[in-house]
Amino acid sequence: MRTTWQEFRADQSLSAWVAGLLAVLISYAGPLVIVFEAARQAQLSTAMTSSWIWAISIGSGLTGLILSWRLRTPIITAWSTPGAALLVATLPTLSLPQAVGAYLVASAAITLIGVSGLFDRFIAHIPKGLAAAMLAGILLRFGTGVFASISASPLLVLLMIATFLVFKRLRPRYAIAAVMGVGIATAMALGQTHFAGVEFELVRPTLVMPEWSTHAVLSLGLPLALVTLTGQYVPGMAVLRSSGYPVPAAGIVGLTGLVSLLLAPFGSHGVNLAAITAAICTGKEAHEQPAKRYVAGVACGLIYLLIGAFGGALALVFASLPPQLIGALAGLALLGAIATGLIGVVQDEPHRDASLVTLLATASGMSWLGLGSAFWGLLLGGLAYLVLHRPWTRDALPHAMASKA
Repeated sequence: MRTTWQEFRADQSLSAWVAGLLAVLISYAGPLVIVFEAARQAQLSTAMTSSWIWAISIGSGLTGLILSWRLRTPIITAWSTPGAALLVATLPTLSLPQAVGAYLVASAAITLIGVSGLFDRFIAHIPKGLAAAMLAGILLRFGTGVFASISASPLLVLLMIATFLVFKRLRPRYAIAAVMGVGIATAMALGQTHFAGVEFELVRPTLVMPEWSTHAVLSLGLPLALVTLTGQYVPGMAVLRSSGYPVPAAGIVGLTGLVSLLLAPFGSHGVNLAAITAAICTGKEAHEQPAKRYVAGVACGLIYLLIGAFGGALALVFASLPPQLIGALAGLALLGAIATGLIGVVQDEPHRDASLVTLLATASGMSWLGLGSAFWGLLLGGLAYLVLHRPWTRDALPHAMASKA
């Protein structure tokens, strides 16, 4: 059911706007750190990094705004966090045009899966443990990086960890925002920041022509599509449906995939359904009445559009921060996602061995034949799954051996 302007005005609430603002703040305080780290590892220019931030911000704003308005549901969209984590290791090994070509392949695949209605069936054929293991394997080194950075800047990192623990106990919703605030304040007090060159100017998007590469598609495009589908859309739909919003997945996946396709030439690795920040806007904190929580989704989209227009300044702000702050903030922001992945591995007991193969291979950071660990983790885990479960089941195997005898 579409929303009219009169209905939207009548449904306004301060709590919904605060929820939308908080969702944006957490996205920029946490997942965006991963994007900036990937850009730094790939040695992208400030202009290209600004274009990337602009593209994912505008894409998230447009899709969240349109979907929330049309479906009267708090649909929160954002950029792929596990996808950005994948880029930290993969992007430095590719040229930017090759990466853009891989983005296009990933976005096209997601769009086709969305509009065709294959999403639910596609997910049903991937054991939950394997998908969770690949997600946890990609993100695991960010968690360990928090503690590895203590030796380089002990006061800064330990204060951030302490802040995280205190707020997780008292005000868990504000933990990452508080960590970011304390981290920046501490870094400024220690003289580790350089904000002098930051100017708030509108971003000029940079167009990158794609270059098609089989290597890029196999090492980045296909893993990016898979981790986005399993690591973002699946939990995102679970949040919506558990909150009482039985919306169809096809339209959401299709629209976000299409917008990702259009924005890929400007550096966007993709926008998708959010999960963690979505939980903020779908709960009672946004509004006591579920039918009026869609305002939080609209507010979130509008704020994304406003901030995204000044993505260049945002890139310069992050460039002015010490790497220990960025690393610690990223790791702490991803603890929940890491825990979700590990829990998924443990709970999927029938496929636990295959899941562990996926987890360890992905977390190893291995690179072979020019392909990254996410690809090999999924391939090796999938082979282990086939050997252990199909078609040689425990019942069928003895029967087959007896027949041969």
